[in-house]
Amino acid sequence: MDRRQVLKRSGALAVGSMLSHLTSGEQTGAIRKNWAGNYQYRTDRLHVANSVEEVQKIVKSCRKLKALGTRHSFNGIADSTENQISVQNLKQMDLDGKSRTVTIGAGVRYGDVSPYLYKNGYALHNLASLPHISVAGACATATHGSGNKNGNLATAVSGMEIVTADGELLVLSRERDGERFRGAVVGLGGLGVVTKLKLDVQPAFDVSQVVYENLPLAQLEHHLDEIFSSGYSVSLFTDWQNHRITQVWIKSRVEPGSSSAIKPEFFGAKLATKKLHPIAGHSAENCTEQMGIPGPWYERLPHFRMNFTPSSGDELQSEYFVPRDKGYEAILAVERLRDHITPHLFISELRTVDADDFYMSPSYKRRSMTIHFTWKPEWAAVKSVLPMIEERLAPFDARPHWAKLFTMAPSRLQSLYEKLPEYRELLKNCDPSGKFRNEFLSTNIYGG
Repeated sequence: MDRRQVLKRSGALAVGSMLSHLTSGEQTGAIRKNWAGNYQYRTDRLHVANSVEEVQKIVKSCRKLKALGTRHSFNGIADSTENQISVQNLKQMDLDGKSRTVTIGAGVRYGDVSPYLYKNGYALHNLASLPHISVAGACATATHGSGNKNGNLATAVSGMEIVTADGELLVLSRERDGERFRGAVVGLGGLGVVTKLKLDVQPAFDVSQVVYENLPLAQLEHHLDEIFSSGYSVSLFTDWQNHRITQVWIKSRVEPGSSSAIKPEFFGAKLATKKLHPIAGHSAENCTEQMGIPGPWYERLPHFRMNFTPSSGDELQSEYFVPRDKGYEAILAVERLRDHITPHLFISELRTVDADDFYMSPSYKRRSMTIHFTWKPEWAAVKSVLPMIEERLAPFDARPHWAKLFTMAPSRLQSLYEKLPEYRELLKNCDPSGKFRNEFLSTNIYGG
């Protein structure tokens, strides 16, 4: 495959085409992989539910079961050796303007709910780079979007409905359930099958996006906070070469009466004169609008447009969360590995995430900067580089993204989560027989 084609495909998810053939009931016999194609699920039994009642029936009938979302995880977090369940058909969306909330089914993607909200005058506080992922899957793994003052996507959750191991419904809310709620939102699929989420919304807003090229990396030493606070959401892209940030993407809320003037320079970086893809030299056709042109929040906060859905990802991803106040030192630590990293890398992205209070969130009680790697599909080589990166980031207590690739020892990973004992207790209460426990949870939550 041509490298240009590979990178073009990296801009979005193949959600519809991968699941459109499924119908209600049990699907067997097909070899199924995740979006990127790097992970093959170990069961051919996929149950597809069309209602909450069907979810309950399937859960009761299975000895072992895992919920499967839009398949964007790069590891086995959603895998099972016996049964998987898809809730892709739970697509209801109910907006309550009075309480400023929207209740959605677990099959709803951000690309579904966002235009629905905008049409009705509302918005979510943040979005991930890709709008094609399911809301439930993103929240369960603390997928995050970007912005100094923006918590991860799960921080919008104010209520949730889960089918637990006995097939009964567990309904939790932020106001009523306190600590139990905070342990369940980033649940890693361990508590049961999420069937509904209630999300906080706010009045709709517009966003403009500008891109700058070639920011000297040294500018981050004394201006990291200033750079990341220059917009509502800011992303820095780098290939780790030449001591520079190759592109700076600044997404700013368009406020009434605000100036639309765009500065030609940004801390030494030059304003782009045309729309860009994060990878220099590749088509920006599928990227969201740039050049300071205002548009709806959901058409600017992601990096890639919803209406482009390729057949596969052809990439690998890793990501680590470090304390924001140690961000520059962490960047330098990774940069020292540049000659090991770059041959296997498409691009890296640096973003910021506000602190939250979810037990298993990588941003728990810590304002974070994330260091993201989009790798070429060369797992043997990437697997040899990841331990080097993790060793360099160990002094910063870097926490890996739950749904991406990492090699960190379970004992080390567990030591990074002070609320792990409470999370284990919650798992025990909701799933005493381990129906939803798989190899990923057994290794990373209980292993070591």
